Amino acid sequence: MACAATLDGFLVTNPERLGGKATSRGTRFSVSFVLSCLAEGMSYEDIVREYSEFPRESIPDVLRFAAELTDRRDVAA
Repeated sequence: MACAATLDGFLVTNPERLGGKATSRGTRFSVSFVLSCLAEGMSYEDIVREYSEFPRESIPDVLRFAAELTDRRDVAA
């Protein structure tokens, strides 16, 4: 049985969901997907409008998670 882990507020990982990628709790939206949407110029409102099941309040956790990952010394640039 797979074990899910809560990462930060709205984010979780589960080896049985999206290959263990960090996702917004209760959805199949990965952190990388949300970051890609933002990088393409979508606003928070655009994401929620386009993907109505995505919880807008999880976006700050997505950004915080990404920021923490880039601050790690073991992540190659």
